[in-house]
Amino acid sequence: MLRKVVLIFGLCALASLPARAQDTRAEFFGGFSYTRFHTSPSINVNGWDISGQYKFRDWVGGVADFAGQYGSGASIYTYLFGPQVSLPSRVSPFGHILVGGAHFGAGGGGISSFGMAIGGGIDARIAERINWRAVQVDYLMTQFGGGSQNNVRLSTGVLFRF
Repeated sequence: MLRKVVLIFGLCALASLPARAQDTRAEFFGGFSYTRFHTSPSINVNGWDISGQYKFRDWVGGVADFAGQYGSGASIYTYLFGPQVSLPSRVSPFGHILVGGAHFGAGGGGISSFGMAIGGGIDARIAERINWRAVQVDYLMTQFGGGSQNNVRLSTGVLFRF
């Protein structure tokens, strides 16, 4: 299923490359994600991170971020939304505050909770509408089991601008 979704998004992104717009209004990011998830004991999980951003101005937009990480018999999914600010340039730093939910699954069961990510990163232009998200670092807070988990999430991948 994930392969089909990535393929569809990739084809849409490639099909839109010849279209030239005056301003970038939307961005789509897809890439690899690593999270150090603090449970008892802590686990390392790897997976994917995708996000879409609609820019209201050159420097501010609204982001929807979805991620899934897997490892040690567990899975963690996050779905987060919020504002992102950036400095539009060839090498573009950005920062965001995202809130939403998280789901932790292990051993055939699962639990959902509040989730929040505060972080940022650096995008570097590769071509006209293609950038590399060199790094995205987030403090990812979840609240499974009545307590808070303070996690670190790292992501990298490709960013398409439309």
